[in-house]
Amino acid sequence: MNSLTHGLVLGGGHAGMLTATALARHLDTVTVVERDHYPQGPSHRKGVPQAHHGHLFVAGGVQAVESLLPGTIDRLLAEGAHRMGLPEDSITLNAYGWQHRFPATHFMITCGRELLDWVIREQALRNDKITVVEGGDAGALLGDAGRVTGAVVTDGDGRDRHVDADIVVDARGRGSRLKQWFAGQGREVEEEVLDLRLRYVTRVFAPPPRTMKEFHAVFNLFSDPTVPGPVSNAVMLPIEGDRWMLTASGVRGGEPPTDDEGFLTHLRRLAHPLLADLIGLTEPLTSAQVTRTTSNRRTYYERLDPWPEGLIVVGDALAAFNPIYGHGLSAAALGVVAMDQALEEHGTGDDAARHAMHAVGAVADEPWQWATAQDIQYMDLEEDEVNNLRDQMGDFVKMMMDAGPVQPVVSAALLNVHTLSASQSTLQAPHVIAAVRRGVRRPVLTGPPLTDAERAFLASHAKDAAAPEPDRGT
Repeated sequence: MNSLTHGLVLGGGHAGMLTATALARHLDTVTVVERDHYPQGPSHRKGVPQAHHGHLFVAGGVQAVESLLPGTIDRLLAEGAHRMGLPEDSITLNAYGWQHRFPATHFMITCGRELLDWVIREQALRNDKITVVEGGDAGALLGDAGRVTGAVVTDGDGRDRHVDADIVVDARGRGSRLKQWFAGQGREVEEEVLDLRLRYVTRVFAPPPRTMKEFHAVFNLFSDPTVPGPVSNAVMLPIEGDRWMLTASGVRGGEPPTDDEGFLTHLRRLAHPLLADLIGLTEPLTSAQVTRTTSNRRTYYERLDPWPEGLIVVGDALAAFNPIYGHGLSAAALGVVAMDQALEEHGTGDDAARHAMHAVGAVADEPWQWATAQDIQYMDLEEDEVNNLRDQMGDFVKMMMDAGPVQPVVSAALLNVHTLSASQSTLQAPHVIAAVRRGVRRPVLTGPPLTDAERAFLASHAKDAAAPEPDRGT
């Protein structure tokens, strides 16, 4: 009679819960070790400090989660999350101009990170194969350089126990200590880091009644990275509870301040005052939350040869991204799906972990290339370096980025890549190339592409704000 098979997941956040769900398809039982104690509902927890900031959950990742946990998106929407069509529900200004709001070809889900994590956790833990050790800490891995057989787990009472497992998955995010484990064996893991040292400041606001219905949009205002001087960006998302979450970011002297007046002044210094005008109508609900944990970090575990049997790495422990591009959650979900597919194809025996690592690493490559290609433009470069960067982009890429805001076929192709729904190679499709070169284009916009209703709403509130107090007599 065969013995039961067991999986051990180190880390019980977004990637960890999805990983446990995937492992439960292939193993008899799965244990998740999580340092935090989970809140009862959608609340912040210590182990996810970035949860205070805006998160985009793009279509590719949404579809990956649905494949693992069907019904998750319906549950999120029922709890107040928003489904935003792209580019129709996006008011975006970047270095290439204002984006026309073409009919939606893609989408994203917007909500607070605490709601997203809670819903995914609730969905995952319906599986009775999965158990969680809360308040636990995973210490040393068991086994050796050739095979990992489990981990030493310290429970909430401070007691150590050896937990054996057929497959161990590191989903501990940026705080993973796996590199040090390999270093103890005399093995160096190749790693690449690109850190702009961006400062992020996030606040949540309550808009006036009906504002979110009038402005059902995601707002993106980005600096032109090739223009010398401070870089200041902002992204505002509708989230559950009829609230707006606004994350401002900056570098090179464009860092947003945290006080009320300074924060609003920062918004007025953006490339357009639209967000400052809207925030001027709102009531702040939270104080400023600050982070500088925004580096891109790619750890190439899959390049280690030989790779220890029984060990897999997913999520931010393998590839962490500047959150401004909204790829972290989705890339993690797609990586777990790749792991699941590799285990389905190769089983859970010898060599399974190596196949899974190569699959997860391959999925991480494209969002890594996208994020770093964007971020390197914001580095504090000399003029000759900026010109060299433009040369490296190539004429076709520059033509495509220029066409995106005004040409619907090109816009859809870029969104296909940006939402992690398709490979970057699809940008070379014949119909896309034809649209770049000869496609019918809309006029270049000189201001935000507001609807008539949005303009009327802004004009009405501007009039109300300017109206003097009525004379009530004495």
